[in-house]
Amino acid sequence: MMYYIVSIMKNDVKKGVKPLRQKALPAELRRALREAREKRGWSQRDLASRLSVGQRHISGIESGKIVPRYDTLLELVRALDRDLLMVPRALVPVVQSLVRDHLKDQPGEGEERPLYVADGDEDTAAELRDEV
Repeated sequence: MMYYIVSIMKNDVKKGVKPLRQKALPAELRRALREAREKRGWSQRDLASRLSVGQRHISGIESGKIVPRYDTLLELVRALDRDLLMVPRALVPVVQSLVRDHLKDQPGEGEERPLYVADGDEDTAAELRDEV
């Protein structure tokens, strides 16, 4: 009877039950972590010493060989002057747009611009500014 239960569990996994643990952090997140570290001028060893972990651990996280625990990831992100944020999926494009705009080094900072105008659509942007 025990064999029967194990057999059913194996079949369930094959039918689409996803494992709970990821094999690696998403590549985009790993790249962002590495870029934030490099922007600060820190080596993997520098970051590791700030987190009291080994340099190999940082290397493993950045390469995707290690999936950090949540508390380690949070500490890592905060050491890089970032934060984790839960955003409803429907709002992800809006948040990404806000971040991109924030990171752009543009003259005329503080200038009011419509939030949802696509790049290159200057006529629409000008019309919306005039209406406000």
